[in-house]
Parts: sequence; C-alpha cells; structure tokens
Amino acid sequence: MIKNIVCVACPMGCPITVTLSDGGEVLEVKGNTCPRGKAYAVTECTAPTRMLTSTVKVTGGRTAMVPVKTSVPVPKGMMLDVMKEINAVEIAAPVTIGQVIIKDVLGTGADIIATNMC
Repeated sequence: MIKNIVCVACPMGCPITVTLSDGGEVLEVKGNTCPRGKAYAVTECTAPTRMLTSTVKVTGGRTAMVPVKTSVPVPKGMMLDVMKEINAVEIAAPVTIGQVIIKDVLGTGADIIATNMC
C-alpha cells in the first residue's frame, strides 16, 4: 500500500510517499529532506499522535476558562476520550502557567497543563 502525506515536522512541508506492507509495516519512505520527515512519516503511518489544546472551566478567577494543552502528544484515536476527561474538570482559581490540571490523562503519559494564568 502507498500513502502520500505532507510532512508537518518543519516549515518545508515536504510531500512524502510511504510504502507499507500488507501488515502495516513501513517498507520505504521517500520525499523527506530531513531526518525529522522520515520519523514523522513512520509515526503518522503506524501510530499517529497529536498535541491537544483545549480549555478548562475555572471558578473564582478573572476568566471562566483557562487554556490547557497536553505535555506530550497523545494517540490520535484517544483524542475524544481525552477531551471528555478535560470537559469534566472544573478547577478553582488561582491557576498558574504550567500547573498540572490532570496528571497522566487516561494513562497516556500526557499531563494536561495550564498555558495561562487565571
């Protein structure tokens, strides 16, 4: 099987062609101009992950919400489940930048951290 993707590991946006075996194993990667492109293509075709950004409800703060993100990318297939966990949380002010809101969300190894203060 052949997959054509556009690399987002750097601003170049290389068009990459990935050849996969019938079992989903990467056989060949072509088109990348840097090693990050090859690593991105392999991950994207075998176990795609994404950084997740959202907001968490805050009580008693200057604003009703604080922006949050995952500390590391999470499996793409778990995005909706992680969002459900985030949506169920409400924290009390004050909130500081870098504060861990949810530790190791759903066993992914990713913490949900605040990216602003409130």
